[in-house]
Amino acid sequence: MTPKQIELLETTWRSVATLGAAAPRLFYDRLFETDPSTKHLFARVDMDTQGAKLLDALGCVVESASQIDRITVFLEELGRRHVAYGVEDHHYDSVGAALLWTLEQGLGVGFTDEVREAWTAAYGHVAGIMRTAAAVHMQPSASAAA
Repeated sequence: MTPKQIELLETTWRSVATLGAAAPRLFYDRLFETDPSTKHLFARVDMDTQGAKLLDALGCVVESASQIDRITVFLEELGRRHVAYGVEDHHYDSVGAALLWTLEQGLGVGFTDEVREAWTAAYGHVAGIMRTAAAVHMQPSASAAA
């Protein structure tokens, strides 16, 4: 990510964070609307708690954007945990689309093409790390194959 993209993440995140619990509600409503296959993943989840976790995770990504390597291990573990929750690879695309839509709703005219590109780059990097860890986690181990 470029320094300008990181700056855009930081400034727009401050604006989105002021929405509080409304941002995760927008996000999950949109996710469930556009990809109903995700709804069952949250059937036994307290959505207020889940929303707070989402905001924390996004805040962590924004804070670490200039040194994303600092949270790579965290993201890999998150990707592996999501396998156990039933998350499939295609869900990452749905989540990315719902995230961008939520940011657009929250930022209004502040959601410029540059902002979209910055968030797309950040999410793409994060999702890439998580997807790779999930895929490796799902592969049969060499000892199991023997």
